[in-house]
Formats: sequence, structure tokens, C-alpha cells
Amino acid sequence: MEQAKTRSVEPQSRNTLPEIAWEELREAGPYVERGSGDLYRIPQEALIPGASPIIHKESLGASRLVQVSKNPFVTSLEARLRCAQHNIEPNF
Repeated sequence: MEQAKTRSVEPQSRNTLPEIAWEELREAGPYVERGSGDLYRIPQEALIPGASPIIHKESLGASRLVQVSKNPFVTSLEARLRCAQHNIEPNF
């Protein structure tokens, strides 16, 4: 009679998502604000100096953004899944 073998779950290496301040924003993509869980889609056109639309946020608190993808038009579902994988509570 053959014994059943069990395998333990091996640890998986997870990549961390880039986390930056608003002032450091230089790359297009969808970003989730860590504190609020709000999603911001930043297209490349928004990053051209002097171009419109200009993204401006004023706050007394330190706000951190987490880039959930390189594609600014990633689906909301995929963005929510990436948030869940990295313990960020989405608000979108």
C-alpha cells in the first residue's frame, strides 16, 4: 500500500509595488492612495510639464501612492486584485 504524500505550501516571493509621494510622481500608471484607497489613473499626457490636465492635490497629511500597474488603463477589477494581494483596501 502506497502512502499519501503531503506537501506544505512553499513560500512564494512577492514583488512589492512601488510606493511614492505625489511630488515624486514621474511615471504613468494607475496609483492607489494608501490612506484613502482611492484610485488615480495617470496617463502619460498628464506628466508633460505645462500640459493639461494638471494634477494638484492639497492636504495637511502625508499622502503615499502605490503604483498597481504600468498600464494606466488596467481594469478596475485587476487593480482591486493587486491591492488585495498587497494588503491595501481599495475604495473604488
